[in-house]
Amino acid sequence: MNEYDVVIIGAGPGGYVCAVRASQNGLKAAIIDKKWLGGVCLNVGCVPSKALLKNAELAHTLRERAEEFGISFDNLKLDYASAVKRSRGVSQRLTRGVAFLMKKNNVDVFMGEAKVGADKKITVTDSEGKTQQIGAKNIVIATGSTPVMPAAWQADGEKIISYNEAILQEKLPKSAVIIGAGAIGAEFATIWNSYGVPVTMVEMLPNVLPLEDEEVSQELAKAFKKRGIEILTGHKVEAVEKSKDGVIVKVSGDGGQKSIEAEQALVAIGFRPNSAGLGLEEAGVKLDGKGFIQVDEKLATNVPGIWAIGDVTGKLLLAHLASAQGILCADALAGRQVNPINYQNVPHATYCQPQVASFGLSEAQAKASGKEIKVGRFPFQANGKALGLGETTGFIKIISDAKYGEILGAHIIGPEASELLPELTLAQQMELTAEEIARNIHAHPTLSEVVMEAAEAVEGQSINI
Repeated sequence: MNEYDVVIIGAGPGGYVCAVRASQNGLKAAIIDKKWLGGVCLNVGCVPSKALLKNAELAHTLRERAEEFGISFDNLKLDYASAVKRSRGVSQRLTRGVAFLMKKNNVDVFMGEAKVGADKKITVTDSEGKTQQIGAKNIVIATGSTPVMPAAWQADGEKIISYNEAILQEKLPKSAVIIGAGAIGAEFATIWNSYGVPVTMVEMLPNVLPLEDEEVSQELAKAFKKRGIEILTGHKVEAVEKSKDGVIVKVSGDGGQKSIEAEQALVAIGFRPNSAGLGLEEAGVKLDGKGFIQVDEKLATNVPGIWAIGDVTGKLLLAHLASAQGILCADALAGRQVNPINYQNVPHATYCQPQVASFGLSEAQAKASGKEIKVGRFPFQANGKALGLGETTGFIKIISDAKYGEILGAHIIGPEASELLPELTLAQQMELTAEEIARNIHAHPTLSEVVMEAAEAVEGQSINI
């Protein structure tokens, strides 16, 4: 039986990164996954969806804005199947890269289902039913999460689908209802709408992207409606039923009940942890009521030598957080000093059109904290680069503590929002103030000037508006 210093169960962005760092720390490491290297993110999640979003951006420009850019043509043909195939190529290139990283860092890979037994012995069962045992001084659970799908809705992968089917299908739906207006719902609304698919979004909470700053959510809803996306916020889904030609989604809201007919319904209402069937409860690992694994600031569970990272911990279900946790965990179990993650300041990004990115407190949360705050805003419509790109929707908002100047949060909606956010998260981490960001010379013309101008606006000194 092979023995390892650490065995990671799950090869997604948390697991494979943890394995690499463990090896770099001089530990003998192995990784187990029942399906694929790279996990959901690289295979059917964040990476291939961004490829589809790029195609969608081009499709939207050609369909709706070609004349604005001086482009004319006859018989425009948009091949969605080719877009999907391109996204699969992007995915496969990255997953091959993960396999290379495992080999480069001497991490042994086992494909199969894992179950933790006594004395940290792990049984791995491959797709043919063959089993083998491996031993570990430390075990890291990085098994991720699975979409929530109410049993009563009878998902079939054709008419009623999750993101998994949505990202792989090569045919566009003739019409779609998206249940849930979080990141996945907003991104697929962008993709399908860009190709001319009639889309209705249904969200139980008052706003799209309900976890974002309210002003940002309202700006996104306005942009979506302008694109022709129908939005029903504050509506509860009462039933999802299959029909001859598709689905009927019955919803209720302030205006009463209504039925929405479409060819497909995409269910994007949340995730549940992949913690069942691993032998964790038998091992004494503490789970919460929803099955998420309870961990301390070093990602250790209550059982010595068993750790957990990523979605399965329920902290924030974000790939980049899983990677950060993987590094921290590998350092902690190697005995290195680590700094706990401040989950409040982990960046969020949604790659819809326009993009949304944020970290820290919303304006409402900052006010509720009892602190005196300053808020600086600057719109993209006053930025030269945004005007040149033809992408002027949105703004940047920076929230700071009025007394000490500490940046409490930042919220961006607009072009390349996800690329603009790191300047602000780094500034917050290094305890820079908005005034210091404003003094940093930004190249002109760039989108990043909007960050500078919003920082100047915190002190009431914005130049260009």
